Amino acid sequence: MMKNKPICTLIVLLPLFFLQCDRGWRALFDGRSLDGWEVKCTAKDRDLEVWRVRDGLLSCDSMGNPDHDYVWLMSEGEFSDFELLLIFRAFRDSPGNSGVQIRSRYDANPSAPRGGWMDGPQVDIHPPLPWRTGLLYDETREVRRWISPSLPDWRIEQSHAPASWRFVYADQGDGWNELRVFCRNLRITARLNGLLMSDFDGRGVLDDSAHLKRRVGRSGHIALQLHANDELRIDFKEIRIREFAKE
Repeated sequence: MMKNKPICTLIVLLPLFFLQCDRGWRALFDGRSLDGWEVKCTAKDRDLEVWRVRDGLLSCDSMGNPDHDYVWLMSEGEFSDFELLLIFRAFRDSPGNSGVQIRSRYDANPSAPRGGWMDGPQVDIHPPLPWRTGLLYDETREVRRWISPSLPDWRIEQSHAPASWRFVYADQGDGWNELRVFCRNLRITARLNGLLMSDFDGRGVLDDSAHLKRRVGRSGHIALQLHANDELRIDFKEIRIREFAKE
């Protein structure tokens, strides 16, 4: 009987161990609905239903319909310092661009660019050029350029990507990619399938006058992107976050 005691103790402690490992995480997508999210777009696109839940997945599908502006699915809550986990599936026949806005805000004022604009940094997801996924682009209207790597505008080449990256399509392996975004103070890191894609020190950028004016870069919403005039097909099966106390 004494020989079995350590095994019994281990069996009892294992569930506690996994509970502690998962402590602090909470789901932003419940697998059933768009509760906790809201669509942000211009008036002409309000009747589009490109963001929906089907078969337990959060999906965006604009295939065959490029006649639209940016359509965002934005979190109702705001976040400052956090780790964000997204599990997503991309398709080879999808030519469009997506991404994850962090610490961002949507301006619905008709005087904003394009009649409605999402200001703030974005972690890119780009199936046609998968090496871009995990790099940082700043959508803030006064900036509109790559910030990790630091480039003068929207143009980018594969030579700017990390030497090592890993991306799978829906027909490869289990078909799913893991994207982790870590935000602490002005530092943002992004890992795609375990490999570091961005490690960005935002001092002098995320705290400049433009970001202060738009109240982005330090805190704000999370939003999933459908790029303007793009045909996109993408699925998310898990979106989780754990927040950190401000230092």
